[in-house]
Amino acid sequence: MNVRNLVFLCVQNSARSQMAEGLARASAPRGLQVWSAGSHPYEVRPQVGTVLSELGIDSSGQHSKGIEEVPIDETSLVITLCAEQICPAVPGARVLHWPIDDPATGGSDKPEEQLQRFRKVRDHIRARIDELLRDLD
Repeated sequence: MNVRNLVFLCVQNSARSQMAEGLARASAPRGLQVWSAGSHPYEVRPQVGTVLSELGIDSSGQHSKGIEEVPIDETSLVITLCAEQICPAVPGARVLHWPIDDPATGGSDKPEEQLQRFRKVRDHIRARIDELLRDLD
């Protein structure tokens, strides 16, 4: 699979797609451009920075973006991460769908339990990205 540009899409671009962007950028081969965006962007959840920094990934430069803010027309591959919502559609693009539950919803509001949900989703996304990048080689 020849992929030079990769976009992770979600509705709010606040948790899953932000983690995916940070994880993919940290391990992407040279020349692979990575973005994330959402159909209804919101603010990046603070837990994203926390769980990425636990892996040594600095996501401080990332921000929530709308689809129109990324080069979607030049994208080789779009990965949608919505599980409980309807993911944004991207006509004409090659799309993979990875339905992953939103760590910001469901469960307890206790900070440590929230972080545990974010870590679980981070690790799941990381494994999927590692597999994807192996397939790109």
